[in-house]
Amino acid sequence: MNIASIVNARLDSPAALERALAARLRELLGSVDWLRGVDVETLNAGTDRGFDLLAKLPLPTGGAAALCVECKREMRPSTFPMLASRVFKPGGRPKVIVPVLALPWVSPRVAELCVEHGWSWFDLAGNCRIDVPGLLHLQHSGNAPVHERPRPTANLGTKEAGRIIRVLLLPAHAGKRWTQRLLQERCEPLVSLGLVNKVVRHLRDEAFLESSEGGFLVHDPLKLLHAWRDMYRFDQQERHGYFTLLKNLGLVKAVSQVFTKTGGQLLYAGFSAATIQAPNVRQPLTWLYVHRQQITLFEKTFEAKPVDSGANVIVLIPQDDGVFANPDGGLLEDFPVACTCLPQTYVDLCHSGGRGQEAAEALLERRLKPVWKAAGLKV
Repeated sequence: MNIASIVNARLDSPAALERALAARLRELLGSVDWLRGVDVETLNAGTDRGFDLLAKLPLPTGGAAALCVECKREMRPSTFPMLASRVFKPGGRPKVIVPVLALPWVSPRVAELCVEHGWSWFDLAGNCRIDVPGLLHLQHSGNAPVHERPRPTANLGTKEAGRIIRVLLLPAHAGKRWTQRLLQERCEPLVSLGLVNKVVRHLRDEAFLESSEGGFLVHDPLKLLHAWRDMYRFDQQERHGYFTLLKNLGLVKAVSQVFTKTGGQLLYAGFSAATIQAPNVRQPLTWLYVHRQQITLFEKTFEAKPVDSGANVIVLIPQDDGVFANPDGGLLEDFPVACTCLPQTYVDLCHSGGRGQEAAEALLERRLKPVWKAAGLKV
C-alpha cells in the first residue's frame, strides 16, 4: 500500500475519509502474517447498519469475528459514551462483534475511553489497539499524526490552570458540585473567570467533568490527575541544594518556625511531604518549597549554606505561589508544620526521579483513591 496516499489524502468528504481509514485498516490487519483472507468492506451509502466499515476475520474455532468500524473526523471524549452505547448488528451472524473507532488522530484520552468501554481503535498514523477475543491483540503507539491534530481549548500545563485543577482534586472537595464563580473564588492566587470558563469547557470536553444540577462536578478525578501530571512542568521550579547541621527535632522546629512566621510560605514538599502523608520510601534529603521572598529567613533559621554537592536540604522556589495553597497540615513532634496538598505532592513526586513514582503511587493508593471511592467517583 502506498503510505503517501494516506498521508496526503484529501479528507474533505466523508467518503474520502472512509477510504483512507479502510486502507490503513487493511495495512494493519495485513501486518499479521498468519491472518489470511481478510478484507475491509466500505459499506454503500445506502446501507444503514450504524457503522461505516466492516472486516470479517475467521476464528480458529470456526465462524468469524466482525470488526464494525465507526469512522469520525473528530471525537470529543465527552461525546464518546453516546457512541459507545450503540449496538452493532452486522449480517452473517458472526460469533464475535468488535466495535472499532477510527479517526485521523486518536488522542490518549479517547484511547483510554475506548478501552474502558470495550472498543478497539486505530488512526491514520497507524497507532492502534485492536483486540479480537480468541484471535488477536494488535497494539501500537508513538507514530506522529499524519494530519494536524485539533488544538486543545486549554493548556493544563500553565500555572493558572494548575490552580484550578488543585482545587478540583483536593480530597476535601471530592463529590463537590461547583459553579464557575465558586471555583474561581477558591483558587489561590486568584484567576480570571474567563480562564475558569476556558478550563472547565476543556475538562468537560475531555470527560473529566460532568454537568450537575446548577453546575458541574469532577467525574473522573484519577484521569484528571494523570492528565495534569503529564502536562505539569516540574522543571520550571528553581532547585537549590543546602547543607545544615540541624537534624531531627531541630529540623522540625526550624520548619515550624518559618512556616508560622511566613503564614505558610514554607512547606514540606516531594519526598518529605510523602514521608508524612503516606510513608513508603526512605530517602535522606529534606525537601521544601520556599517562597522566594523567604529565602533569607530560611537560611538564617536553618543555619543553612548553599552547596554544589553534599546537600541535605533541597529547596524548591516555585514558579507559582499556588503550591502554597490548601496545605495539608498537622503536628510533627508537637510542632505545627504543613505539606503541599496531596495532588501537588503527587505530581511533584512523579517528576522527581529516583523512587518518586513509587512514593507517588503509595500516596495515590492510601490517601487519594479511598476518598474518591467513598464519594462514589471513578478510581
